[in-house]
Amino acid sequence: MAQMRDVDTGKVYIGPEDPKDDRSKTTLNGDKEYEGTLASTGPAFIGGHSEDAKGVTNLGTAAADFKPNVKGRALDVEGDVKIVTQEGTALDIEGNTIQDGDTDQTGKITASSTVKASNFVGDISTTSGTPPGCKVFDLPHPNIKGYRLRHACVEGPEAAVYVRGKVSLDGIIELPDYWQNFVDKETISVHLTPTGAFQELFVDRIEYGKRVYIKNQAGGKIDAYYQVWADRLGHNMVVEYEGESVADYPGDSSKFSAAGYDYDVRDDHAHFRTTDI
Repeated sequence: MAQMRDVDTGKVYIGPEDPKDDRSKTTLNGDKEYEGTLASTGPAFIGGHSEDAKGVTNLGTAAADFKPNVKGRALDVEGDVKIVTQEGTALDIEGNTIQDGDTDQTGKITASSTVKASNFVGDISTTSGTPPGCKVFDLPHPNIKGYRLRHACVEGPEAAVYVRGKVSLDGIIELPDYWQNFVDKETISVHLTPTGAFQELFVDRIEYGKRVYIKNQAGGKIDAYYQVWADRLGHNMVVEYEGESVADYPGDSSKFSAAGYDYDVRDDHAHFRTTDI
């Protein structure tokens, strides 16, 4: 039954007269039968709802002639909300969500579909897709409105760097100054693509890891595009190893940053773990 417990305060109790499910005695003002203006001992239904009670309070958007000012909104809260659960799922949402503000995530994030952002700070990896672990960049198309571009990172069994350009006339490729004490000179490789006409080009020598000399076997002109690749110093990577996770890596990880692992484990300021995205 429903009755006015206190006319002056307007408190309403809904439920059996005896026994009352009164849990207010542990509150600050526990001398009253219940704290607040409404107490209910059974599931409460407000507006349209499912046939079964799915919670203590069941809300819907259809309530006689009343229509919410925002279409489809069953609940509007002004203020903070804290959700605590001892087991199961604390929050289950079916449908899209919109958030204006920052998210401080201390647990892992698992996504079964695309994760999009204009800018990622830190590392990100994926356990889905073909092949697994592909790292991609997704950005607006620079020339066609309403289209996007997706590029994937170059991957290989080494920590490699490269430069590219065009070589002509003297046949000398000047390598970047910063490559000194940065790359392993013994791993430098040169790839040439002649332009204009067939040319018998070859690498004559690589001088001190600073410049590459190209020659034409036929003695003709040199006009070609080039790519020069080299492996970084001190990054001897174990490509295949036995283990259940990146934590089982048998080599020295101090000079590597494993996407989705080191950003969470080794950076004390990181809160966003992307291992399972």
